[in-house]
Amino acid sequence: MENKWIMHYHSSHKILLVGEGDFSFSLSLARAFGSAANMVATSLDDRESLVLKYGSASSNLNELEVLGCTIFHNVDVHNMTQHHYLNNKSFNRIIFNFPHAGFDYRELVSGFLKSAKYMLSIFGGEIHVSHKTAYPFSKWDIKGLAENEGLILIGEVDFQQSYYPGYTNKRGSGLQCDQSFPIGMSSTLQFSKLHF
Repeated sequence: MENKWIMHYHSSHKILLVGEGDFSFSLSLARAFGSAANMVATSLDDRESLVLKYGSASSNLNELEVLGCTIFHNVDVHNMTQHHYLNNKSFNRIIFNFPHAGFDYRELVSGFLKSAKYMLSIFGGEIHVSHKTAYPFSKWDIKGLAENEGLILIGEVDFQQSYYPGYTNKRGSGLQCDQSFPIGMSSTLQFSKLHF
């Protein structure tokens, strides 16, 4: 099979996606690669809740499964290293897009980074957090949270939704959870572990 890129992601990377809303970001990558055999996509919600919350979740999940994606629900980013499948697995890319849908943001991101750093491939493993950069989101200091976990910023690139055909960001909670929100000025922050 031909190796393919979509932005920072390669079809040969082992990719973990967490906090997927309607799984449209995972599906965008899978379609670009022509396969999802290299991907594990997760959500905090169970499958039944996702299908009720998001109008396109069922079809997205079904297509991902056909493309070979490994999908898990009820995965809490704070303790994903203890998940029966994810335990002792390592990934080239761990992705969390816009993780501020109705939760204590700093606690959520800090818990994610604390867990994700143990799941990175030793060579070239990266954690990617896409996030709004305008005020007040700039006050959330993701870079500082990552530094507290011994992670270093190795890149910051503008996040453009158009780079990921079919991706629709979701609010994630509340009565309008299936609605998208304006992404505005956003970046993908790329972190790696310090190696000595």
